[in-house]
Amino acid sequence: MDISETRRIATRQSSARPYDMRQARIDLTAALRNAARMGLSEGVCNHFSLEVPGEPDKFLINPQGLHWSEITPGDLMVVDAEGRIVDGRHVVEPTAFFIHLGVHRVARKKAVLHTHMPWATSLTLLQNPTLETRANQNAMRFHGRVAYDMEFGGPALAADEGARIANAMQGKDIVFMTHHGVMVCGERMDHAFDDLYYLERSCMVQVMALGSGRPLRLVEEAMAAKTCAAIEGERQQSELHFAALKRVLDREAPGWSVL
Repeated sequence: MDISETRRIATRQSSARPYDMRQARIDLTAALRNAARMGLSEGVCNHFSLEVPGEPDKFLINPQGLHWSEITPGDLMVVDAEGRIVDGRHVVEPTAFFIHLGVHRVARKKAVLHTHMPWATSLTLLQNPTLETRANQNAMRFHGRVAYDMEFGGPALAADEGARIANAMQGKDIVFMTHHGVMVCGERMDHAFDDLYYLERSCMVQVMALGSGRPLRLVEEAMAAKTCAAIEGERQQSELHFAALKRVLDREAPGWSVL
């Protein structure tokens, strides 16, 4: 397959084409590279993972030591439910094993994005780390979808810590981890990445608004819930956003999606 065909697969997922391992690798690579472009990565730390299509006991994850901006589909590792490397030419950081393993196994999430992105992480340092989902339209998309893990267990270097974080999610899509960072999950990578982007934007404007020293003006609970449902019902926008970001990669990093 030539590069032009690879780009076509990367930027447009045809409804007639099954979501296969190749597309999963491309989507995870796109998420990692775009997160780096947006300043959501931190050194060579943090991890994104995605369930292997048709094999819920396995997931793809970025390897240890590679910057997100340089990762290709072929660099991604495959890990099974026991934490064993099934496929890949690199190694996986221990904390990635335990955090992502717990969320995939216990919370049964397909796309799991863990970052220390600055604005969201800044909220986790506060006595009250709550994202106010009744203040900003972007934040209203998360109304009723956020959990808070208020117990800091240090670096996740044991399987029980990953399971504890997964249980703290209480079935929610997003968890703020005190003194640590955030986790954003979803059934699809394009939806999860769109949420990650808007979560950071929502945290940014909340911190900026609070910096004025003036109280936030909140909408009624019913309006926040209505707005959340409306945004969730327009998920095509998430898919279009992710496709556009892939086209940006095509222009700025030719060959990024070649296996």
